Amino acid sequence: MHRKYGYTLLFIGWVLFITALSLFSFSEMDLDEGGWNIPYADKITHFIFYLVFGMLGCLFVRERTKGQMELVKASRLIFLVAVAYGIGIEVLQYTLTTDRMAEFGDVLANTFGAFVGISLVRWSFSKERPLKWKF
Repeated sequence: MHRKYGYTLLFIGWVLFITALSLFSFSEMDLDEGGWNIPYADKITHFIFYLVFGMLGCLFVRERTKGQMELVKASRLIFLVAVAYGIGIEVLQYTLTTDRMAEFGDVLANTFGAFVGISLVRWSFSKERPLKWKF
């Protein structure tokens, strides 16, 4: 049963994980004290989170529609969902939290990450690859 809904569970879990990390306060844990000084680490994190969001989102749509929704249509849908979700999270950070900041750079990193993740899925299911989108 879990195998039948594997990507669904992974995608929903990933969305919940991103939501929790984006909206809850971690002010007691100062991540900058560890001696690591990585420029734009927060933007890299946003990029990676939404890269995974885009990949899992496409596989989620494929699983739920049993491959009947075309790859191009599914990838466009997930891209729009990822961008809207990323903007929504930034708006919630601005309105609901006191110690989290909404930044336009985060939206750009989210968008670019989703685009790359979706592009990787589209490449994986391209005609040159052995993977088939339709079941």
